[in-house]
Amino acid sequence: MKITLLLLFCLASIVLKAQLPTIQYFRQNNKMGLNVFETTKNDTVRFTGMKVRIGGNFTQDFQGLSHQNNAIPVLVGGVNKNQLISLTNGFNRAMANLNIDVQLDDGIRMNVTMYLSTRHHEETWVKGGFVQIDKLLFLNSEFINRMMKNFTIKAGDYELDYGDQHFRRSDGGNAIYNPFVENHIMDAFATEIGSEIYFHPKSGLIAMLGITNGELNPTVVASSQIDSATGKLNKYTPAFHGKLGYDKQLNKDLRFRLTGSFYVNKSSAGNTLFFGDRTGSHYFFVMENTAATSDGNAWSGRLNPQYSEQVKTFMINPFVKYKGVELFGTYEVAKGRMITERVMRTATQYAVDVIYRFPQETENFWIGGRYNSVTNTLPGNPIDVTINRVVGSLGWFVTKNVVMKAEYVNQQYKNFALTDIRSGGKFNGFMIEASVGF
Repeated sequence: MKITLLLLFCLASIVLKAQLPTIQYFRQNNKMGLNVFETTKNDTVRFTGMKVRIGGNFTQDFQGLSHQNNAIPVLVGGVNKNQLISLTNGFNRAMANLNIDVQLDDGIRMNVTMYLSTRHHEETWVKGGFVQIDKLLFLNSEFINRMMKNFTIKAGDYELDYGDQHFRRSDGGNAIYNPFVENHIMDAFATEIGSEIYFHPKSGLIAMLGITNGELNPTVVASSQIDSATGKLNKYTPAFHGKLGYDKQLNKDLRFRLTGSFYVNKSSAGNTLFFGDRTGSHYFFVMENTAATSDGNAWSGRLNPQYSEQVKTFMINPFVKYKGVELFGTYEVAKGRMITERVMRTATQYAVDVIYRFPQETENFWIGGRYNSVTNTLPGNPIDVTINRVVGSLGWFVTKNVVMKAEYVNQQYKNFALTDIRSGGKFNGFMIEASVGF
C-alpha cells in the first residue's frame, strides 16, 4: 500500500506540473466539480483524438471524537460485547483514489476508478468502470446525431444515479465535493452492473431510466436459500432505478434544481444499496466495541437498514443556490427486508445542508451546517429507532485542487434496545480534514 501511495504522489507531482488533457462531458476532480450532478450536453471540448487523463484523490483526517452509551453488559466468551472501545485524538488512516479517464472517440469516454487505500480495504480495489456515450457518429445517421443532442447512455459497473446526495458525498480519498467530513447516516451508494439512459434537453428537464443486476458482488451460482416471504428458492431479479427532475440557472445569481429518484429490487442474492461503500466511514470506531477493527467495523456512525433481499425506495432532493448561499435537502423513504423476513420494514431519512460560500468573487471559503435524522424499524425491535446528527463545518479551498475542513459533530441514538451497544448512544467532537483532487 505504501509503495502504491508513493507512486501515486510521484505521478501526481508530474501530472500537476503538466497540462492535464481535457475530456468531453466530464466532471472535474477539483473545485470546478462542485455542484455538478449529471454531466450536461454542453459540448465545450473539441475532439482532437484519443486522450488519457490520470487523476487522483487523497484525504487525511485528524479525529477528536468521544462516545458513550448505557447498554447493559452482554457477555460473549467472558467479554462484554457492549463495552465501547476507548478513543483518543489522532490521525485516521489516509485514503487515496486513482482515476483513469479516457477520451475514446468523439462523444465517447471511459472511466475506471481504483481505491488505493481506504479504511475498509488497505489493499487496492477497483471501484468500477463505465463507458459514457454522448455521440454516436460512427452510425453515420443524421437522425441519430440530432437525437443524441439530448440523450446520454452509460453502461458498465458504475455508481448508481439514485438520488442527488451521492454527487456530494465523500468516496474514499475523494472528499473534494463534500462540505462535511462524513456522508449521510443512511448512506445510499452502490456500484452495480447495468446501463442508464438520460434525456436532458436544454429546457432544464432531467429524466433517466436504468436497469442493473441488483448486486454489488454478482454470482452465477444458483441459489440454495428459501425466501421466507414466498417459500420458494430465492431468485436474482434485475433492479430498476430512475430519476425525474428540473435543473436550471434562472439568472446569474439563482439556480434551482429539484429531482425525485427511485430504486426497486424485488429479490437479490445480496442487495447493498445502503451497504455498498467499500471505503468506510470517516468517523473511525465511534460506537464500536472493544473487539472492533478498522476494516471489520468500517461503517461507524452509519445505519444499515439491512435490506439485502428486497428493497423499494425513493428520494427527493431540492437544491437552491442564490449567490453564495446553498440549500440542499434530502427526503427519503425506503422499505425492504432480509431473506429471513416475511414483511417489509420502513426507514425514513431527512437531511438539510445550508452552506454559505464567500467571498462572492471566488467562494474559496465556506461555513455550513447539516441536520440529518433517520428513523428505522430494526429486526426484532418492537420500537422504531432514531438517530439524529447535527454538524457544523468551516472550509477553505487553498487552491482549486486542495481543500481543508474543520467540523463539529454531535450524534445521538434513541430507542435502541438495552442489549444493543447503541442504547443511549452518543458521540461528539471535532474533525479536521485535508483533501487533494486532480
